[in-house]
Amino acid sequence: MKNSCTKVFKRIYKCAPEGVSFCPQRVVLVGAHSDYGLGKSTGFALDKGIQLAYRKKTNGVVELRSLQFDKRAQWHVLQTPDKQNDWADYLRGATLALIKRYKLKVGLSGVIEGSLPIGGLSSSAAVTISFLAALAKVNEVTLSRREIVDMALEAERDYVGVNVGKNDQACEVYSRKGHMIYVDNKYDSFELIPTSLRMKPYKIAVFFSGLERNLSGTNLNMRVDELRSAAYALKAYAGMEYGKYKETNLRDVPRSIYDDYKHLLPETWRKRAEHWYTEQTRVEMAAEAWRRGDIETYGRLSFESGASSINNWETGCPELKTLYDIMTHTEGIYGGRFSGAGFKGCCVALINPDYEQQITEQVTREYLQVFPELTGKYKCLCCETSDGLKL
Repeated sequence: MKNSCTKVFKRIYKCAPEGVSFCPQRVVLVGAHSDYGLGKSTGFALDKGIQLAYRKKTNGVVELRSLQFDKRAQWHVLQTPDKQNDWADYLRGATLALIKRYKLKVGLSGVIEGSLPIGGLSSSAAVTISFLAALAKVNEVTLSRREIVDMALEAERDYVGVNVGKNDQACEVYSRKGHMIYVDNKYDSFELIPTSLRMKPYKIAVFFSGLERNLSGTNLNMRVDELRSAAYALKAYAGMEYGKYKETNLRDVPRSIYDDYKHLLPETWRKRAEHWYTEQTRVEMAAEAWRRGDIETYGRLSFESGASSINNWETGCPELKTLYDIMTHTEGIYGGRFSGAGFKGCCVALINPDYEQQITEQVTREYLQVFPELTGKYKCLCCETSDGLKL
């Protein structure tokens, strides 16, 4: 993996960094949008992600540069400012989350580098986690993996204001190379299912549309509210206790109640719930398929997940829908879908490595025939699975 952040750090600060924190980015091939309702999901950490070269600053100042963004960010660990609506907001939120739990005195100088495009691969969670690990390290704070997951989620939800679930953070912290992570968001539990010896070989391809995005600039929060509204209404129709709106999740509503009352829901809410319930079935089937080494079934379920995201979750710009359609008829692709929320960004696919060059050429050719203006911006990268967070 390239390490430009270390070279830039040396050039700026005239000394070597004390450490490099790395957090992988993740893909969710079956289980998209399920964590918002405390559902189940499957995912993998990638061997590419976010690196942070850092050195402690005893005056308590945090000073950060990103190789992807021009603006330098700076604050004091004891005086974290309000949101600035820039790339460093996630890290300001992480600072606040950490100082709520531990005494901080030391800041850091850091240079951040991402090895994958921005959009759909959970770069926001990865950069938050890599920063949390580094800031804890320079302050001699030992964090558990669960603490890191919880604080990264808190930074994104409470400070940045994006109503994400916990799946991204879990994938990026708990994953193991050569394993699929099977997450149950209701119980904060996960299982690492190893790749079966009977399974055909695979890699994970990332097809970047050429259109970047971050979740704070999308309709993600609206989709989450629509899903929660469906759950709230279904509980009311069925005479269930429904409590506080923000604490309502579809995981608490049996599928049978949805089947009985879905005709009463507004169409938008019904579609969001339809995706969620059918995705839960796909996740459970996908976990069993992976367990027995049936990559074809797992891939088919991923394609079905992508179709449901288009038709029921109603996300996907023309560029992503085109990429998805190309993937469905490209030989050597087991399955795939949008990555992340599905607003711009990437599509991801599980592929047979024997077809890697053929897949790269075909998808690139067909996509740029439709969107020639994205030549030079579109990218295709092939990745392996990886362990989670490293220091």
